Amino acid sequence: MVLSKRWSVFLVLVAVWTWVVWPRFAKAIWDDPHSFHGGSPTSFFWIHAVLIVSAFAIGTAIGVLGIKGWRAAR
Repeated sequence: MVLSKRWSVFLVLVAVWTWVVWPRFAKAIWDDPHSFHGGSPTSFFWIHAVLIVSAFAIGTAIGVLGIKGWRAAR
């Protein structure tokens, strides 16, 4: 399957959006008073940490697919 340039650009933009938005969300979770109790991370923190790591992994994979699609569409 070959992606069009338009879809490839869309995928790269989604990846960039992911890498722009999620670090800010991670900072907000880190600063949230529900994240730590007595210096230890809470389940609130761990659930959001898994969500953030997953989002970065998916965003990176989408970006790689977009770049590969862009190169293949040349």
